[in-house]
Amino acid sequence: MDATPGTDTAAVGRTRGSAEEANGGGRRDARPRPCAPARAAPDSGSGSGSATDSGSGSGSGSTPDSASASGPAPGSGSASEAGDGSDASASGESHGGLPVQPKLAAAAGGGRGFPSAIRRSGRVPGVDGMRTLAVGLVMVYHLEPGLLPGGSIGVDIFFTISGFVITRLLVAEYARTGNVAMAPFYWRRWLRLVPALLTVCALCAVLAGVTELAGFDGAWTSLLLSVTFLVNLVRATEPGPYSNGTALLAQNWSLGVEEQFYLLWPPLVRALLRKVRPRTVLIWTGVLCLLPVAWRWLLWNPTEAHRIYNGTDTRADQLLAGALLAIAVARLRHDDPRLAALRRWAGRLAWPAMILLGLIVWQIPVTGATAWTESWYTVGFLATALFSATIIAALELRPRSALSWVLSLAPLAWIGRNLSYGLYLWHYPLGRLMADLGVTRFHLVATLAASFAAATASYYLVERPLNRRWRHRGPGASRERGAAEAAGAGSGSGSGSGRDRERQQPVGVS
Repeated sequence: MDATPGTDTAAVGRTRGSAEEANGGGRRDARPRPCAPARAAPDSGSGSGSATDSGSGSGSGSTPDSASASGPAPGSGSASEAGDGSDASASGESHGGLPVQPKLAAAAGGGRGFPSAIRRSGRVPGVDGMRTLAVGLVMVYHLEPGLLPGGSIGVDIFFTISGFVITRLLVAEYARTGNVAMAPFYWRRWLRLVPALLTVCALCAVLAGVTELAGFDGAWTSLLLSVTFLVNLVRATEPGPYSNGTALLAQNWSLGVEEQFYLLWPPLVRALLRKVRPRTVLIWTGVLCLLPVAWRWLLWNPTEAHRIYNGTDTRADQLLAGALLAIAVARLRHDDPRLAALRRWAGRLAWPAMILLGLIVWQIPVTGATAWTESWYTVGFLATALFSATIIAALELRPRSALSWVLSLAPLAWIGRNLSYGLYLWHYPLGRLMADLGVTRFHLVATLAASFAAATASYYLVERPLNRRWRHRGPGASRERGAAEAAGAGSGSGSGSGRDRERQQPVGVS
């Protein structure tokens, strides 16, 4: 096995619609009493961030996943959320001779301080297309590393997409309900990731048990580490060549990083959302995003390359960069000049970011002893995350741009939404299988074809049926459905429909 810190390539060849009336509008006084400013009612989970947000609230829709996420966005608020001019109370007319206070616009910063959270909680087709490109980079790099020396940054792109999508969903749930339900969250993550993973592991177990293929040596250790999401921790402790115990499913190191991040970040972000102001949440996320860079700098030594590359603590900034973007966008109203500036600059910088990522993929090896440089293993990871976050921002905020159009093409978006996770899981063991069977001349093409076939079969036969059957039967499912129905009734827009939220769930990377 090689000594590279990347996957072993050698072995593969929303507020409510109106504010409360102030000062007792129904008092039988001779004169109307003056109005006091009304406090905004707690957010009921309707789609718009404030009473003045009268747009459709569908957002651009986000993936894995819009981030990450493609497909139709859940509708969020209706144009009547704040009461229109035809409403008697809103226009100051009286009922039964009694003066009625005019309804006041909800305070700015609805959605519990995240006015755009629910308006922008659907899938973004362009981010799904970005997933397709990322998984393609990783597959080619693993199967023919000489073609794309820096193709391993596809995993870095996946990390930033996942951090963006997960945080977007968490903030949207908080804006809608005032809480983030942990049990349903983890049930959805398990249901999204584990069935497909177990399917791959089951086939590998069969092949290891009934054949003597060299590529499946040490399969049992690799299978155990994969299903417990510990591959990255084992690899991080290996200073030399990676051991045979992680070789069969070595690509699952990134699943370990993501799942360990998911154990820590959702409870932490829920605590921050409950205890501190939205601006403070943003600041804390920014600080946390910088800490791994300093930590890598302290750790840096060529002998620690595997530790830095595989550690969740040393790669967390790439996920937190996406989280920072999600929180920043959710905090800004649709008419906030800062959002307009973010949209403008994301549009200007997206193509340069794409070009820089392309140059890295084409010319800069990231793994391997000769690629173990201090600059890349300290600030390089964050730079890749910032380039990725810039592109995600453009796809989220400028859905009619040329870049968004290209990445939203139906085949790219469909593959990224439905097959990218399966492709990531299947290509590595299938590449080893093809090599063991003597497929060398068309190894790349054969493995890609087999991976698409296996990922498609897994999606239609395992993943989609299980998600449809078991998604609303897990821990806290009944409570979650009740909260969603209450939110939908309060908003009158159905923004919290279960089907739409189901489509929002990010695919794993992963």
